[in-house]
Amino acid sequence: MTELDLLYSEVEEDLRAAVRAVLADRCPPEAVLARCEGPEPYDTGLWRLLAREVGVAALQVPEPLGGAGASLRESAVVLEELGRACAPTPFLGSAVLATTALLAAGAPAELAALAAGERTATLAVPLSTAPDAPFPRGVRATAAGGLTGTVTSVADALTADLLIVPADGPDGPGLYAVEAAAATPARRGSLDLTRPLTDLAFDAAPGRLLAGPDRVEDVLRHTLLTGAGLLASEQVGLAEWCLSSTVAYLKERRQFGRVVGSFQALKHRLADLWLDIAGARAAARAAADALASGSTDAPVLVAVAASHCSEVAVRAAEEAVQLHGGIGMTWEAPVHLYLKRAKAAQLALGTPGRHRAALAGPAALPAPGPALPRLPHV
Repeated sequence: MTELDLLYSEVEEDLRAAVRAVLADRCPPEAVLARCEGPEPYDTGLWRLLAREVGVAALQVPEPLGGAGASLRESAVVLEELGRACAPTPFLGSAVLATTALLAAGAPAELAALAAGERTATLAVPLSTAPDAPFPRGVRATAAGGLTGTVTSVADALTADLLIVPADGPDGPGLYAVEAAAATPARRGSLDLTRPLTDLAFDAAPGRLLAGPDRVEDVLRHTLLTGAGLLASEQVGLAEWCLSSTVAYLKERRQFGRVVGSFQALKHRLADLWLDIAGARAAARAAADALASGSTDAPVLVAVAASHCSEVAVRAAEEAVQLHGGIGMTWEAPVHLYLKRAKAAQLALGTPGRHRAALAGPAALPAPGPALPRLPHV
């Protein structure tokens, strides 16, 4: 296995500070709650500020193409902060999935506007699609490039200007760029109120071929692997917020004449959670570093991070709800937003079980054997 760098560089810490300052000013929990109750779940003003002023949309785009020439390590740092704020922005769909697909497909013409924050895009596949999933077959393309069919549960499609659509063409599978205005969207119910899902219908929608049958499956697999690896960093940021906010609450809440946080049983639970998050952070950093360096170990490290970090995030959010007591169950407290995002992200880009199964081959692990029969209760 290649040597990994799990530490944050000075540049990454500066980027973190800039993103965190913007989110603290423009995306406090009460603002996220208010937006979830309105007709526009995404904060387009916040996204313009992050994309154009901070430059988060340009991080992995090379400088000759109008980008910042950074790496996926920096994108992972941004996702940590977005997860910490439960921010309703299309960063995952546009700056990660769509940008990665366009770079892998060798489509530079589409990247400049995305890097500048002038347009957004997303990968038109169900958000639950795992990196090793079969090629999607819901859309067909004609020889002239017209796309017809449907794609369900697409993330970050509500604000997208451009859709990157896998489709079956006359010569085989391909990846097409389609203007979002050519698709018919239908918003569907989603557990995560800050990352809505959309069904997309295409009826002879004009498309531009980006990658043909010889490359498209590799492009799509690489894109989904990158998305799964970086989503782990978002889950780490989410878990860290749950822990820090719970610790702060328990330092103030009093019961039986004592600060609740002084109870030893609660200290043990929080200490266990801190250790879990520390391990999750290491796994997420390893995945981001491997993806950024193009390491051959990336599939293994992504599978480890995706399976571990998603479960840690859910546990952290569940602990936050319970340890906040009665207030943790109310709509006014933002804890439920983090639990919903953690549960939804646990299914995104492959479930933990799917990633653990994917580890068996690259890690040379034996396949799971048959389940043992249950013994009867005496």
